[in-house]
Amino acid sequence: MSRELYNVDELKVMRLAEEALERGASRLVEIRNFALKSGYKKIGLAHCMAVSKEAAVVKEFLSNDFEVLSIDCKIGKLPKSEFLGDGAVGISCNPMGQAEYLTANGSEMNIVMGLCVGHDMVFGMNSKVPTTTLLVKDRVHKHNPLEGIKNIGEKAL
Repeated sequence: MSRELYNVDELKVMRLAEEALERGASRLVEIRNFALKSGYKKIGLAHCMAVSKEAAVVKEFLSNDFEVLSIDCKIGKLPKSEFLGDGAVGISCNPMGQAEYLTANGSEMNIVMGLCVGHDMVFGMNSKVPTTTLLVKDRVHKHNPLEGIKNIGEKAL
């Protein structure tokens, strides 16, 4: 791949990502490093209700350096029937509402934690700022999809 594939902004992100690397550091620390080097002041945290406790820990950690805007997936309390038809019951996740909330409140970078497949895509497509994933939802493997990949590999042997 050639440098010509990247525009100026993308090259800047690539350089900042390289500068944010810290040997032995967790992804959360590297996200913090990246945001600090980028000069961000406000970080958005879009999370699933199922990981609210973990999101609170992340918010507290990042609050030492940033204003953190945290929003769970049930913002707006949209009935599932509005999306899935009259037979659907319960409250739907609202990734568009999460993206709109963070945009309206001035987030400069967003972090995704545990949004469902598809919901994370809608959020990413509508996030107006750089977005990274800290935690992916994997109900079977305690949010560690690498374990599922390892299991597939073991079955193939």
